[in-house]
Amino acid sequence: MEQNFETCLYNVVDAAKIQKDEPMKKHTTFRIGGPADYFIMPSNEKELAETIRVCREFSIPIYIVGNGSNLLVGDKGFRGAIIQLYKSMGTFQVEGNQITAQAGCSLAQIANAALDAALTGFEFAAGIPGTLGGAVVMNAGAYGGEMKDVLTSVRVMTEEGEIMELPAEELGLGYRTSIIPEKRYIVLGAVISLTEGKKEEIKAQMDDLRQKRVSKQPLEYPSAGSTFKRPEGYFAGKLIQDSGLKGFTVGGAQVSEKHSGFVINKGNATAADVMELIRQVTAKVKFRDEIRNCNGNVRSREKYNFENDGRHGIFLCG
Repeated sequence: MEQNFETCLYNVVDAAKIQKDEPMKKHTTFRIGGPADYFIMPSNEKELAETIRVCREFSIPIYIVGNGSNLLVGDKGFRGAIIQLYKSMGTFQVEGNQITAQAGCSLAQIANAALDAALTGFEFAAGIPGTLGGAVVMNAGAYGGEMKDVLTSVRVMTEEGEIMELPAEELGLGYRTSIIPEKRYIVLGAVISLTEGKKEEIKAQMDDLRQKRVSKQPLEYPSAGSTFKRPEGYFAGKLIQDSGLKGFTVGGAQVSEKHSGFVINKGNATAADVMELIRQVTAKVKFRDEIRNCNGNVRSREKYNFENDGRHGIFLCG
């Protein structure tokens, strides 16, 4: 069966675009992750559709990734096929005040294209280390901006291989969420609408936000970015810091001393280290809140509570 699957797979995707037993730590910004049985990089929508068809025909589990910036892959890897939509599906074009881009485009690419065209509105995303596909799925945002602010429409593929263009307002975009995972859509691309601006002002804002990231975030270490979902009305990093957990370490994983909302790979961390650290941090912050409430603090536990967000670091756990 395996040989038949591989034969069919090689008939739809060039052999150079298929890796077997590929260590996922090579493809995540966390630099953590065991081997995927198959790591496939289709070059276009047709190859993607055919790859998915073959995988389903042979009951091979699939998982779609971009550049791996929001992934924690389990130490045992992934039993199935990881399909990467990145550089081989990363083209874009600018027409008027709109940018049409494929899912594999990095947000930095799109931000620079907007800058070159003197289009404003996408500055917030310039430093987010992800691709357009993932950013749409989770409604990525930073510094007061979100993808829902600039999206006009999104091109998706259904489980059956049907391709649809969906208006942004039909995607249920909220704080780090959308209906895309629930519907099991695969994002192929999107149309982004911006407004005309002044190039020097756009560049100045991008430079300012870049400096804020460098000064406040632990960019010198591998991580999956901000790890915890912000509770309504609060900041996860501050809750963790106030609980005395800045610098808290499990194995090679650490709550960043620079920004407590980040879990970093301090050196040879495993997925198990990261998961255990997240479990302990979550439990300790919740316990601290329970004590505060018992002492008469008026904050409700529900409002103060936070938990690890699947779209903010934990995607694949083996």
